Amino acid sequence: MKVRRILPVLSLALFPVAAAAQDAVKVDPAHYKVVFENPTVRVLRVSYPIGGKSVVHQHPDALVIPLTDATVRFALPDGKSQDQTLPNESASFSAAGTHTPANIGKGAVDAILVEFKTAAPGKATLPANREGLGMKMLAESPRAVAHRTTAAPTFHEPAASKHDYDQIVVALGSVPMSLAIDGKPAKTTWQRGDAVFIGRGVAHEAKNTGGKPAEFVIVSIK
Repeated sequence: MKVRRILPVLSLALFPVAAAAQDAVKVDPAHYKVVFENPTVRVLRVSYPIGGKSVVHQHPDALVIPLTDATVRFALPDGKSQDQTLPNESASFSAAGTHTPANIGKGAVDAILVEFKTAAPGKATLPANREGLGMKMLAESPRAVAHRTTAAPTFHEPAASKHDYDQIVVALGSVPMSLAIDGKPAKTTWQRGDAVFIGRGVAHEAKNTGGKPAEFVIVSIK
């Protein structure tokens, strides 16, 4: 099956960053919450009620994973606007830039936004397939690849497994998965939208513990 390259839905790259634009979390904490942050990425939970509108703000290079069907209007720095449909459980990349979003759809917006903090993409080789994981590519860019993954009932990455790329694992539901990272206690309770970071070269163990397929989006970062 041929996979299409997903075009950026946020259209952040069309115009230079406006001098007045600021960090979304600082200027609009009602709609943007930090899930976690490290030197590589910042992951945000984005929530807009019906009719909700933000203020002008900026993002670095980013990836959005919508958890609902949504329609968003992005007001751009030149006074124009662009309407975008964000399909549920899709993924799209966008380059750094400035906008003012508004929810013009019939339902609430709920999404995970991955912001890339490094100045340039890495050089790691990203996998096209992995043992025990069904993988459907959702989006690709020079920085990362996003896959919808289905962990088979027998999926198991043994203890001390390592990869030469970073990963962000986003649950698409209440899934039966045990994930232990760097010797820390395993995460065994997952809810839709939960996101976990696995750093490159960090030992971890992952195991499907529920005896049925488990659905995630995995963002593999170069």
